[in-house]
Amino acid sequence: MPNENAVSTLRVAEAQPKDAGRGIARLDPADLERLGASIGDIVTIQGKTTTVAKVMPAYLTDRGKGIIQIDGVTRENAGAGVDASVAVQRCDTQLARGVILTPLGDGRRASSSAHAQYIGRLLEGRPLVTGDRIRVHLVGTGAQDYQVAKVTPAGVVLMGVGSKVQLQGEAGGVSRPTGVAYEDIGGLHRETQRIREMIELPLKYPEVFERLGIDPPKGVLLHGPPGSGKTLIARAVAHETNAHFISVAGPEIIHKFYGESEAHLRNIFQEAEKRAPSIIFLDEIDAIAPKREETSGDKQVEKRVVAQLLSLMDGLKGRGQVIVIAATNIPNTLDPALRRPGRFDREITIGIPDQRGRLEILEIHSRGMPLAEDVDLVRLAAITHGFVGADLEALCREAAMTALRGLMPTIDFAAAHIPYEKLYALEVTMNHFQDALAEIEPSAIREVFTEIPDVSWEDVGGLDEIKDALREAIEWPLKYTDLFAQAGATPPKGILLSGPPGCGKTLLAKAVASQSEANFISIKGPALLNKYVGESERGVREIFRKAKLAHPCIIFFDEIDALAPVRGSGNDVTDRVLSQLLTELDGIEALKEVVVVAATNRPDMLDAALLRPGRFDQIFELPMPDLATRQEIFAVHTRNKPLADDVDLVMLAASAAGMTGADIEGVCRRAAMNAIREILDGRRDRPDAQSADAQSGAAIKISAQHFALAMTRGATA
Repeated sequence: MPNENAVSTLRVAEAQPKDAGRGIARLDPADLERLGASIGDIVTIQGKTTTVAKVMPAYLTDRGKGIIQIDGVTRENAGAGVDASVAVQRCDTQLARGVILTPLGDGRRASSSAHAQYIGRLLEGRPLVTGDRIRVHLVGTGAQDYQVAKVTPAGVVLMGVGSKVQLQGEAGGVSRPTGVAYEDIGGLHRETQRIREMIELPLKYPEVFERLGIDPPKGVLLHGPPGSGKTLIARAVAHETNAHFISVAGPEIIHKFYGESEAHLRNIFQEAEKRAPSIIFLDEIDAIAPKREETSGDKQVEKRVVAQLLSLMDGLKGRGQVIVIAATNIPNTLDPALRRPGRFDREITIGIPDQRGRLEILEIHSRGMPLAEDVDLVRLAAITHGFVGADLEALCREAAMTALRGLMPTIDFAAAHIPYEKLYALEVTMNHFQDALAEIEPSAIREVFTEIPDVSWEDVGGLDEIKDALREAIEWPLKYTDLFAQAGATPPKGILLSGPPGCGKTLLAKAVASQSEANFISIKGPALLNKYVGESERGVREIFRKAKLAHPCIIFFDEIDALAPVRGSGNDVTDRVLSQLLTELDGIEALKEVVVVAATNRPDMLDAALLRPGRFDQIFELPMPDLATRQEIFAVHTRNKPLADDVDLVMLAASAAGMTGADIEGVCRRAAMNAIREILDGRRDRPDAQSADAQSGAAIKISAQHFALAMTRGATA
């Protein structure tokens, strides 16, 4: 039988992002049983200091490891970092009658009684003890830290409906900024773990490296697209290790006087050595350490700064417990001497998050938002391909602002504050997120971003066999990558759509992009051609680079015959562009979750090397529409039109022999214009007709006569 006073020693692990700020600890059910505790009980957690938390069961994937999962605030309260050992014991609580909280940080939040009541409502069910630090997620995405100055009665208390909260001023003038914990980073577990190995071990356990007889790592270079979390990781590592953190923006180093830039850099390293263990974070390091061979005569300062940085990182004098973290989004511009082991021992790519990572990031940034029941974060994560962490934060902020706009007409701007009963009623719905999606573009592919077209398979008339083939070739590899991996099947890299103009090649590409929910980059062939040597090829490389970053992605080359004609036709530019395109499609670097779709009505002009398997694996010839297909196309383009009873789509399809889909769309458009013209002509002949039509409620109808006139005027060969 379990002992209710039992104490278990468990290893601290970071919490899931969704649990941060909730004051809970997740334990294996077996550990709960040994403690004599049930779900919802309160336990004390003792490291260097003691704190309390409410216990919940660990997730299935985290059981059997002998760990306790607590967030960064609880770890700080317990005086225990990740992987430290803590003593856990069940404890009894009393209902809190009164709690005094002291704001930490800038204290910018209001301190009215209404605000205190609002905070008390957010803290219901939370265990508190004097001296603890708690984090409250207020309306929106902001968070505020408070210190528990006093609880009544003394000891461990549980916040309830009747608990009274009182706010007082700053804690003796001490301002502790809100720290970034590992739970505030989403979708970067592997990268965070690798950085922890590089940084936490040398700072916490230097004797391990002495025993092994090796020097500890000295530097880590983080590179990736802007907004992917490079700076956030550095701040989290500094907070979790309790190291002295010096953040330096690259351009801040540069001074106008000779020698000042190098002296500033030396002073930074000297301060870090005095206050070791220290972390120096060099943000935008490309601004101070470019390639020396490419710096012209007016950039001698950068050359000297690079030389100074090299000697500081790997000079005759050891740095001690000082680790350098640098961040850049253009690593290829850095001086090569800086990127060798001994200076930056490890380079870690912080990439664009996948669907699971995006879900974690959305959960983090919507943590304090009053979400409505219809908000589906899983769905939002699935449709936000190419979004980095900063984009998803902006998405949540914009959704909250959209919800706030609905509250704006009811706000009295002369009042001192917004009544909290209105804030209680405020909710962020899925429609608010949908509206926000229209405002936020994925920054990773902003220059070439094309909004996913709102075209479904139902908007494409006929072509059933080709639609099925496109689903198998494009949708399946993007949606069911696990099945392809199990079968050992390689998805096609490229698909070529050919056929006469107006047969639906571009429409099919739009439908594929919409139905597969992938990023869609549309490239008009001639737009890539540039008069400067090398610029056209660079444009092709940049498109594929961004597509790889924003996978899954579809690149659509319209009129590819202008970009990749047969080599030797006399145009050196297109020859070089074609060579670049061939190497991107089937070069040494593999295309992962990137599919190339191209369209042309002149397949005979394309170079033969482009049409072989491995580049364009499948070639679909779109035929002229037959009778059944023409009928489906007429049905698509008359779907939302007010047709008269005498309109027979079968007869229209039969009389449209030789027409393409674009021709049929034009016929339907002209028929609608004929019906509008007829009504307007009648109104001009009878001035009183407009009021009579309004009174009788007469509606416009498109008749067979209007279609016949449209077919006569718009017939094509």
